[in-house]
Order: sequence, then structure tokens, then C-alpha cells
Amino acid sequence: MKTGILGGTFDPVHKGHIAIAREAKVSQNLSEVIFIPVGQPVFKSEYLITPAEHRLAMLRLAVVGITDFRVSDIEVERSGPSYTVDTLAQMRNSSNTDNELYFLLGWDSLMQLPEWREPERMIELCYLIAIPRPGCKRPDMAQLEASIPGITGRTILLDKPLLDISASVIREKVARGQNIDNLVPGPVVDYITEHGLYKTTGGKS
Repeated sequence: MKTGILGGTFDPVHKGHIAIAREAKVSQNLSEVIFIPVGQPVFKSEYLITPAEHRLAMLRLAVVGITDFRVSDIEVERSGPSYTVDTLAQMRNSSNTDNELYFLLGWDSLMQLPEWREPERMIELCYLIAIPRPGCKRPDMAQLEASIPGITGRTILLDKPLLDISASVIREKVARGQNIDNLVPGPVVDYITEHGLYKTTGGKS
């Protein structure tokens, strides 16, 4: 079994997230993709993110009817900052030993991996599937290999999808009363409207 893991604040989840998960699942023949919203972000704590209950609810609405996509609250339930290596270790310990984990991240995040907590242990726990981001150069694997020996053999670089969708832009559009139907799944648009989310904006995507 090959399990894909897509983490993030998902504030809100958008069509880019779904497209990334679909491409990774199909191209790498993943058995499932698990969306994991962070509880307390490590790198995005400079702004007030939407309460986890709303981000979880939006994610669950976004994956309804999509085969082999599911949502986990593993990081939301954990106290303190969310570190990916802890999540991977917890999932590894709770799953079948034959289950392979594949962590999805952007090209930009891959190049920042040496700054993450215990990146050497991360690549022992999972494979990395790196997805292109608009404006980002293809990752320099030689540079990464020098910082994290063995990462080259544990990394899969995808060339698509290349989508320019930002959660921060979505929040700004909502605050301005602009339409976001082309950026966010329909049920999530309805949820945002119903709960009055993103009337003010702040932070990054």
C-alpha cells in the first residue's frame, strides 16, 4: 500500500490542492491520499489562522465523493507546533509495516527542507513527491544531497500540475466580495459564505 500525505494550513482548501493530490495519486499509483491540516503551524504562526474546526470541515467537504481521498485530524489533535517528522513517525508506527508513505510538497518547500526539523529522519520515514510551483526553479538536488545525504534517492520530482492558486489571494477576494467559484470547490464556497469566513485578511498562503 502506498499512502500519499498532503499537509498544510488549508486556509482554505482550494482546487490546486485537489489537483496536486490527483496528479500524485495517478502518476505514482498511490493507494490513497490523506489531507492533514496543521494545528499550530511552525512557519506560518505570524498570522492568525482560521480555527481548525472550520479548516477540517472545509477539507471534508472538498473530498466528498473523491475515491481514496480522506482527511485526518492527527495534527489538529496534537498540542503545540506541528512538525512533519512527528506526524510521519506517528503514522508509520500506527500503520502496517509494508505501507509506504509519500509526502507531497512544493518545489520551494523541498529546497527549504534542510531548515525543517530532522530532515534526515523524514527521508527515512517517507518518500518525497515534489510538485512545481509558479516562479520556482527546479530543485537543485545536488545542493540538497550535500545537506541531506540520501535525499536524491528518496525524492520524486513531478513536472505538473503547475497551478497559480493561492489561499491568501482567495482570502483577499472574499474580503473584497469577489467571486472565488473558479478557485475553490463549490461546497467550500458555500461553507465560507455560510460561516462568514475571511471578512478580513492577513498572512500568507
